[in-house]
Amino acid sequence: MPISDVSSDLTIQVVASTFALHKFPLISRSGRFRKLLLESKVSRISLPNVPGGVEAFELAAKFCYGINIDFTLSNVAMLHCTSHFLEMTEEFSEKNLLTRAESYLKETVLPNTSNTIHVLHHCENLLPLSEEINLVNKLINAIANNACKEQLTSGLLKLDHTFPSQKNTSIVMEQETPLDWWGNSFNVLSLDFFERVISVMKSKGLKQDLISKILVNYAHNSLQGTNVRDPLDIELQKNQRVIVETIVGLLPNQSRKSPIPMAFLSCLLKTSIATSASNSCKGDLEKRIGLQLDQAILEDILIPTNSSTSNTHHNTMYDTDSVLRIFSTFLNLEDVDDDEDSDFRDENQMMYEYEFDSPGSPKQSSILKVSKLLDNYLAEVALDSNLLPSKFIALAELLPDHARISSDGLYRAVDIFLKVHPHIKDSERYRLSKTIDCQKLSQEACSHAAQNERLPVQIGVQVLFYEQTRLRNAMNGGHNQTIFFGGIHGQFPQRSGSGIGSGAISPRDNYASVRRENRELKLEVARMRMRLNDLEKDHVSMKQELVKPHIANKIFKSFTKKLSKLNALFRINSVRGSGTGTGTGERSTSSQIRFPFHKRRCHSVS
Repeated sequence: MPISDVSSDLTIQVVASTFALHKFPLISRSGRFRKLLLESKVSRISLPNVPGGVEAFELAAKFCYGINIDFTLSNVAMLHCTSHFLEMTEEFSEKNLLTRAESYLKETVLPNTSNTIHVLHHCENLLPLSEEINLVNKLINAIANNACKEQLTSGLLKLDHTFPSQKNTSIVMEQETPLDWWGNSFNVLSLDFFERVISVMKSKGLKQDLISKILVNYAHNSLQGTNVRDPLDIELQKNQRVIVETIVGLLPNQSRKSPIPMAFLSCLLKTSIATSASNSCKGDLEKRIGLQLDQAILEDILIPTNSSTSNTHHNTMYDTDSVLRIFSTFLNLEDVDDDEDSDFRDENQMMYEYEFDSPGSPKQSSILKVSKLLDNYLAEVALDSNLLPSKFIALAELLPDHARISSDGLYRAVDIFLKVHPHIKDSERYRLSKTIDCQKLSQEACSHAAQNERLPVQIGVQVLFYEQTRLRNAMNGGHNQTIFFGGIHGQFPQRSGSGIGSGAISPRDNYASVRRENRELKLEVARMRMRLNDLEKDHVSMKQELVKPHIANKIFKSFTKKLSKLNALFRINSVRGSGTGTGTGERSTSSQIRFPFHKRRCHSVS
């Protein structure tokens, strides 16, 4: 491949291509050729390791001949590496190839994040020389610095957009974020370069929400269109496992207010289980999901099992063990929050420690969402005939009593499980049914449970009892409720300070007062339940007494029978006395004395 019409005196072979060149132009620009050609008189040189290959060497050779070459984002990295390889520095010629390449990098590439990412991508094919000449590190630091600068500029633009000056009040435009400018450019990088860039960005203080968006975009581009359920493609699963473990290691710090979307965390966890990722990777994802569990939907926690590692005898559809750990993380977090709150309480406030928060508190709202989520999950996994009763019971018993306002969802899940698993042990059936709080069932659920043959008899009796109590209260016109709430309002006055306005009460004091009232309400409810139980016992005993034949009734009946016989005898004696006609008055008087009760009037025929 001759560059000049003059006959060549040097032949250079690069890979499979041959170049017919002249020694003088090469010696005048390249230190490497000067060493090779001046030390020995050779006419043929082989350069198999030229960075950039034939294309890069051809451009460098043209530059040696004085031909102008155009620098672009696609060739600047290889020309920079080739100039280092051929030693085309200022020592041998003014404005040499290396100087020209560095000038293009400084003016065009490094100030722009997207351009820098594009050039960094081309450095992947120039390893290890691009690392040795520090080009990769220079590009990575430039990307991180530009990202932080653009983040600051974007914040100032948002501030100016929120509080516009008088001159710009008529201009209203939606500001772009740095992610809109260059966020998707990272998808072209290899996993190794991407990991290094994100690590440097985090060290320089880039916001976690921007890092999260970059990670989401990169993971979506790297994992989309792949079938992780295919056990035959071992190499594909290995690559996916490396990607997932790397991205999980780059995620921002764990927090309840993490900017990472719940759907993204769920997708990573499902992929990590399917690809048999490390336990630390899966555990980290489970904890992150648990911290944000109140933001999850049912699809997020329906995590399929890994069929290649699960037990063939109990190959369930969903990984309930992972979900159990996720919910446990959320519940343990609630306990940690309670411990942290207790550090700010004084001794009087520490006397009023409760099991749950006020219904309007954010913590209670979160746990109610989680309880509904768990009930829906139980109803879904109950359809799996391979699911062991012990695992289902462990999930059903997980939440505390105050987490559910209504038990209808849990009852529905339990009923589905009993229907799909008709042959479970009676002990397991009873334990599973005990997780249902019959007092929190709606009227429709109570009616269904009372006729449900799948439930144990004890549970059916309990449902009937509470339904009877509810009907009695309804028939009494809410009299018990009137007494109950009247007693509360009469016993516990309103929280209005004398001398200090309600607005002066701090939120913590107000919160402690609400919890104190909840404690008193619970005690009053317990008293009313005990009183109701006593009334029920008295009512049952009265019914039994009315049904049994009493001993006094027997004595009274025998006494009346004897009395009727005496009356009959008296009537006979009185008839005989009236027939004789003598001593009638004396006999009558004596009979009256002997029988001091009134005689029945008898009519005789004279």
